[in-house]
Amino acid sequence: MNLIGVRPALSGISGSKKLGFFSFNGGNQPINFKPGGVYQIKVAVEEKQTLKLDVKGKVDRFANGHAGKNHSHLSTIGNSTNIKWHECPVQKTDRQNLLQQRGCVIWITGLSGSGKSSVACALNQMLYQRGRLSYILDGDNVRHGLNRDLSFKAEDRVENIRRVGEVAKLFADAGFICIACLISPYKKDRAACRAMLPSGDFIEVFMDVPLRVCEDRDPKGLYKLARAGKIKGFTGIDDPYESPSDVEIVLQCNTGDCSTPRDMAGKVISYLEEKGYLQA
Repeated sequence: MNLIGVRPALSGISGSKKLGFFSFNGGNQPINFKPGGVYQIKVAVEEKQTLKLDVKGKVDRFANGHAGKNHSHLSTIGNSTNIKWHECPVQKTDRQNLLQQRGCVIWITGLSGSGKSSVACALNQMLYQRGRLSYILDGDNVRHGLNRDLSFKAEDRVENIRRVGEVAKLFADAGFICIACLISPYKKDRAACRAMLPSGDFIEVFMDVPLRVCEDRDPKGLYKLARAGKIKGFTGIDDPYESPSDVEIVLQCNTGDCSTPRDMAGKVISYLEEKGYLQA
């Protein structure tokens, strides 16, 4: 078997048709032929690795992914030891091109009863009607599964937000428009979730609805229970809500006569259009 018609695509590599060898800076290395016209070449460089070349002798971008980078070291993250991040050739930009949209997190925060879930559902529907892929991470819904082991104690609320932030980050990396709607009462927790994502990919939406309006609505009857002392640590009653001071979008309702959830969602859609999130 010879290599007629195949030219090495890497600098410093010379071919030998007769011997079936490539020369790397004067040293010969055998070719390991693989089925399907793809072969591997052992490269004697500073960082040893295997480069896959296609049948035309060019480096196969999809086979090699991040060839040339050193990902051999192990890490310790939190309580996890000896772990390694594995890179794959299909990246966020590839998924965004496939979906024709930009992955991001829309984080809707506000008091219980402020309309977070209603706006999230309206926004999700409007995106669907436009042919855009989105997913909702609702505060109550995630406590049915992912976060069912967490209470409403301060430390558990922090962990609840952290987990949702991590999942939202994965959705955004997948190219989704992820809509997270949670009370998320503390600034530092929301800031920590923002810090998980690239700049611009965390869009905070503040439901600026006064406590009196939310309490008048009381869709779940929780304010009544909190006022009666049957629920402790309820946000707005005996636990604080820290209003955002610098957010991307503010949706206000100062009286009982507010804009519809669809009208509020429309403002978010306008922001996404303006910033280019509804196209790749």
